[in-house]
Amino acid sequence: MTTDANSKKVLAGKVALITGGASGIGRASALLFAEAGAAVVVVDLKQQAGQWIVEEIVRNGGKAMFERADVTRADECERAVQRTVSEFGGIHVLFNNAGIIRRASVVELSEEDWDRVMAVNVKSIFLMSRLVVPVMAKSGGGTIINMASGWGLAGGPRAAVYCASKGAVVLLTKAMALDHGAQNIRVNCICPGDTDTGMLRQEAVQLGEREDRFLSESARRPLGRIGRPEEIAQAALYLASQAASFVTGTALVVDGGGLAGSP
Repeated sequence: MTTDANSKKVLAGKVALITGGASGIGRASALLFAEAGAAVVVVDLKQQAGQWIVEEIVRNGGKAMFERADVTRADECERAVQRTVSEFGGIHVLFNNAGIIRRASVVELSEEDWDRVMAVNVKSIFLMSRLVVPVMAKSGGGTIINMASGWGLAGGPRAAVYCASKGAVVLLTKAMALDHGAQNIRVNCICPGDTDTGMLRQEAVQLGEREDRFLSESARRPLGRIGRPEEIAQAALYLASQAASFVTGTALVVDGGGLAGSP
């Protein structure tokens, strides 16, 4: 992958921790951040995939580490942060990217699924951020990027808990930006539209729809296609870099125009 970031090294000297970094948007972001000069810590439950990404980064001359952790557990989040600081000396970028989806209405949804989606999509941001904010503040600041969704700004069918969780991420992001701006910590979130990841294909399975038909429906937006993980990663890189030095508390929509007609 050749990018402007590769030549400019806009994250040179920075340490970036990415949750859910072993696949999809997290994987694309880990590779892009490493190209931009950051030391990258991939946090995920998928050990083999996470190790593969680390090996690729190191093979290309970068610095990276994998930490297997369930980001809904406070003790495992603490271990991941402590290991990162011990290995690389600090954390300058936290990308709270881990997320799951359950496609169901409130009457179809189990209590267990509600709790799990809220834990992965929202609680993990709280757990990681409360550990990382003091680390960033001690070193003079940093940037936190939270993964929201277009469905955190507008509702979607049979996605009650997912919409609830992503709406919470949007407002949590704004509240954190207010709380931590004085510490020179910028907090933003990304609201992607449908993106070509394994999670998108899982939605078709959950809804009992044919994958090709589901993906075709997902592409119905002004640009006429679904997004690529690398395109969302570019948005994350922008928010992580000094190019966004005056940007905080925002929800950056990257969706091919999917919400353009929404009020």
